[in-house]
Amino acid sequence: MKLKIEPINKELFLADNEIIVSKTDAQGRLTYSNETFIAISGFQEQELLGQQHNIVRHPDMPRGVFNLLWERIKDGKEFNGYIKNIRKDGAFYWVFANVTPSYGCEGQLMGYYSVRRKPSQEALSLIKPLYEKMRVAEQQSGGKEAISASTAILNNMLTEKGVSYDEFVCAL
Repeated sequence: MKLKIEPINKELFLADNEIIVSKTDAQGRLTYSNETFIAISGFQEQELLGQQHNIVRHPDMPRGVFNLLWERIKDGKEFNGYIKNIRKDGAFYWVFANVTPSYGCEGQLMGYYSVRRKPSQEALSLIKPLYEKMRVAEQQSGGKEAISASTAILNNMLTEKGVSYDEFVCAL
């Protein structure tokens, strides 16, 4: 069950040397959260474990970004991206996330591993307006077309810049 958290306009920041680490099972349920994740999220460890990782998904995040994340990691690829998360108290924090699939000895998917760090303000100055444009496209399209509309905004920007998604986010 996902909690209904009311967002508030209060931002928290990771320290330059802090790293958030979490692991999930193959269905995206949290199986491990390091102390930094627990502290910045405002949840207790027992409140996080067993929950879907999207317990910290901020409603300002475009669905198209998470669609891309899931497409990539289900394909066995890593995902790098900027994510706005929500805390239990409604405050928010930004991260630069790396998400990778984790495999067992027999090659079976065991889950996903994510490492997040503090993003640069310069990167966020480019990401925030892009995400806002994507969210507006989702709201205007609604329903089934929302993710396609959002993804089109992202893809058009990448085409204009002549770069791949990975080249774009890793260059910020």
